[in-house]
Amino acid sequence: MKKVIIHAEVYTGETVIADGFVRFGKEISAVGDMSEYVAETDEEVIDATGSRLMPGFIDVHSHGGYGVDNMDGDADEINRMIETMHREGITSYFPTTMTQSTENIEKALIGIRKAAEKHPVIQGIHLEGPFISVVHKGAQPEEHIKLPDAALMKKWQDLSGGLIRLVTFAPETSDATAFEQYCLDNQIVLSVGHSDALRKQLQQSKATHITHLYNAQRGLHHREPGVTGHAFLEDGIYAEMIVDGLHIDPEMVKIAFKQKGADRIELITDAMRAKGMGDGISELGGQKVIVKDGEARLESGNLAGSVLEFQEAFKNIISFTGCSIADAVKMSSVNQAREFGLVRKGGIAPGKDADMVLLSKSFTVEQTISYGQTVFKKIESRA
Repeated sequence: MKKVIIHAEVYTGETVIADGFVRFGKEISAVGDMSEYVAETDEEVIDATGSRLMPGFIDVHSHGGYGVDNMDGDADEINRMIETMHREGITSYFPTTMTQSTENIEKALIGIRKAAEKHPVIQGIHLEGPFISVVHKGAQPEEHIKLPDAALMKKWQDLSGGLIRLVTFAPETSDATAFEQYCLDNQIVLSVGHSDALRKQLQQSKATHITHLYNAQRGLHHREPGVTGHAFLEDGIYAEMIVDGLHIDPEMVKIAFKQKGADRIELITDAMRAKGMGDGISELGGQKVIVKDGEARLESGNLAGSVLEFQEAFKNIISFTGCSIADAVKMSSVNQAREFGLVRKGGIAPGKDADMVLLSKSFTVEQTISYGQTVFKKIESRA
């Protein structure tokens, strides 16, 4: 049965319809103003008066959540986690790995591939490490760090079933020419992260993406732009940001927004196993993590990923920068779809997959729709 959402404030990714409707099955068939709406027989009508409808969120950097880590390599658990993530408004997901032993990375890639065979919400894999810098390893275990290796990358891409779409690496650690070329030839976006690179080194790299801007990288300095300055200076580079108010000070988020604009920032969660589990002891890459008051830290005190939920990132980017809701929509789905060629995602238009999220006026997820199916609906409390 087809469905139609009526009387929603619709953010299509290109325009805003103050009082609109969207008709859909598995894909969207019609979008318009309520003045153009004509009821059809045999369709479910969802009255969204007072709610905002926008493309489902796309998280291209998340290690896990709800007790699950992608490195576990358990396809059933990964899919269970994805089902829970729908409550955040996430409808497309790049399971993210981390620096670990070759064996553990390969186990994870195989597990994610199997999960993707059952769950089309998985649109790619983000390989974060192990080709990173010891100087900015962050919460990545140093003993497993490797130099960029094209042959190993090919092996891993084969194991993943061609799912790797994004790789975080440090281009300054060796001659990465062959590595970069392999990635470009295989539609894998190159991202600078956990890197101590100088601006002049980055100008020689073909990387077009920055992993978690400001965090675990050579920062901006008045005598050396570093990785952060390079992101600001290059208009074509996309920059991820963890907008939880902990990884980046809100004022620094505002500076980045002024420099990059809404068309080149991508909101991410960089979430870990502990997301959604409350305070307590958790784990990341075999390392003990202590979660308290919304902060996840190693015993050393270093931040260890986040427990951020995506709708909070959406709310925070508006609060921290004063950007419009339409701008936040770009940063939560439109940009990711454009960068990674997800042509059926990141917009509300005929022919697109019916991946949508309904938010309340206070930006709480009320309903998440994936491929036309309601996969999360907030249960209203009764007085």
